[in-house]
Amino acid sequence: MRRKPAVFLDRDGVINFDRTDYVKSWDEFRFLPKVLAALRRLREARCEVYIITNQAGIGRGIFSYRTLLSIHLRMQIAVRKAGGMIHGIQFCPHHPDAGCDCRKPAPGMLKKAAVKYGIDLSRSYFVGDSAKDILAGHAVDCTTILVQSGTNPDKVSKQLRQSGTTPTF
Repeated sequence: MRRKPAVFLDRDGVINFDRTDYVKSWDEFRFLPKVLAALRRLREARCEVYIITNQAGIGRGIFSYRTLLSIHLRMQIAVRKAGGMIHGIQFCPHHPDAGCDCRKPAPGMLKKAAVKYGIDLSRSYFVGDSAKDILAGHAVDCTTILVQSGTNPDKVSKQLRQSGTTPTF
């Protein structure tokens, strides 16, 4: 089987506005400007799009697994209505101290998506707004793209310097 390339996107800060107190309901979810149009263009270009997102609010007891699934379903429906497509979503529900292999910057979610969907990670892109995203993408040989739509750009630049890595773009 020939593996295909994909576009991986972080969620909070890339798809929707990030919140310091977590997106706890669909009412708190707000798409960033031009995201729906960008997702439509990716679908028109026949790119498969997958979301890779840390969701520690579950592990911290702030919102439930069921609530997250509802938010993701509604997000996928809104994207589809706008002409885009999200082919799959991988999320880490664990507390940051859990020591799991799926929480970014660990590459577990990317590896799982590659196996589950037949993706060639070395031909794929990871778009994120944090050093964790860039580190996870580099760990599996993805081309990485840093956007400055979600987090304080100075903070991210400092994190990248401290980690010794830079995004591809």
